[in-house]
Amino acid sequence: MEIGVAFNNELEVRISEAFCVFDTHGDKYIDTRNVGHVLRFLGCVPTEKEVKEVIAVTESTEYPGESQLPKFMAHVSQVLMAGQMKPASTEKLFEAFQVLDPENHKYLTKEYFGKLMLEEGEAFTEEELEDMWPVAIDPITGNIPYIFYINQLKHKATIYGVADAVKAEMAQAEHGRKK
Repeated sequence: MEIGVAFNNELEVRISEAFCVFDTHGDKYIDTRNVGHVLRFLGCVPTEKEVKEVIAVTESTEYPGESQLPKFMAHVSQVLMAGQMKPASTEKLFEAFQVLDPENHKYLTKEYFGKLMLEEGEAFTEEELEDMWPVAIDPITGNIPYIFYINQLKHKATIYGVADAVKAEMAQAEHGRKK
């Protein structure tokens, strides 16, 4: 099942690196149950519906239940260059937290925020909530100081910047070919 994969740009390299974190056998295949993890590792914020769409496009016909790197890389490159699954802006996150904090305390309690995350919108699982707490909760107060939490979420460079650069390079190359 070994597959050689050629990379055309930095975006494909980054997608491959994220994919390979979950490629436990080193054969360029991952269990489709890990597709959402790879997307989130890249910095995407997919809905469960979007994860299922990526699985439907990238699942191997030879090995059902497995996604193959070349198909995954090609599809996810297009998704990223189209700006799909982008995380909300810092401003939008702050506005959302302000709605949840009408008294303007600048924090939410663990109990209140946990209840919202488990019951509203695209609900978290208990496991996802437990994974989130170490980043979200102030260990001294036990609350979620949301300005700090937003900054924690937004601290790393975005894959979408790489996708935009690759998209611009491709457009420029295409423009050059038409001349």
